[in-house]
Amino acid sequence: MAVSKQDRRNKIRKRIRKDIVGTESRPRLSVFRSNREIYAQIIDDVEGKTLASASSRDKEIASASADRKEQAVMVGKAIAEKAKKAGIDTISFDRGGYLYHGRVKSLAEGAREGGLKF
Repeated sequence: MAVSKQDRRNKIRKRIRKDIVGTESRPRLSVFRSNREIYAQIIDDVEGKTLASASSRDKEIASASADRKEQAVMVGKAIAEKAKKAGIDTISFDRGGYLYHGRVKSLAEGAREGGLKF
């Protein structure tokens, strides 16, 4: 029986999460990508808390007339800005089982432009 895309992504995601753990000093930037939207969260896995989040559904980003790749860059910059306010400058990047390509790469580049180091 063929493996679905979702099952394949979850298998890759588990393999990635074995190595990447968000701590207080270096939290994890988690990315979720749907067909229309993209979401990013900065998570401290030790305490199990989300420290900052941003998505393409935020008012400033959703109101901008941009394609999905440009929205991903804006989400990256927004999450970097929120992280700076929370006192975070270094993170671990969790691509969530997606290829580091397209919108996921654009989000990462936007976060780097915003000043996050990973």
